[in-house]
Amino acid sequence: MIEVEIKAHVEDPKYIERTIIALGAAPIGIENQADTYYNSSSYDFERTDEALRIRSQDSKYFLTYKGPKMDDMSKTREEFEVEIHDANIMGDILSSLGFSPVATIVKKRKIYRIGDFSIALDNVRNLGDFIEIEIALRDPKNYEEKVESIFRLIDKLGINRKSTVRESYLEMFLRQK
Repeated sequence: MIEVEIKAHVEDPKYIERTIIALGAAPIGIENQADTYYNSSSYDFERTDEALRIRSQDSKYFLTYKGPKMDDMSKTREEFEVEIHDANIMGDILSSLGFSPVATIVKKRKIYRIGDFSIALDNVRNLGDFIEIEIALRDPKNYEEKVESIFRLIDKLGINRKSTVRESYLEMFLRQK
């Protein structure tokens, strides 16, 4: 799966939320997420621009791999995710394979849907408020058109294109340390 994504820092999340709703977005739900990222001395995800994480989302758990970003404008990347039943056992498996936890990113996410777009308003502990707009694709052909369609939605929301962020929450967190 290809995740075509644009993220931006949000100064006034309530205003953005009202604007999203005014554009016709339907609320999907609220999730509490804790993402524990892993790295290895023999395979450095920071160097390869990849990510491996275990997500705890309310009472569900997911193992996710994210490939390197595919362009210089967006956070578009290949993503594979599978639900797991026990985050602790999955962590033990990763540790046995030489991976160790790097950091845990905690956020509250409000999710909306408008057309093909999934919109997340994230309040990320120690980092602030963000909006992520994404479209999932099976075929990466012409993904650039989807990037541009997300930028057009960013424009409608009154967000300056120059305020978009390509860094992951993990990259921002590690840069702060």
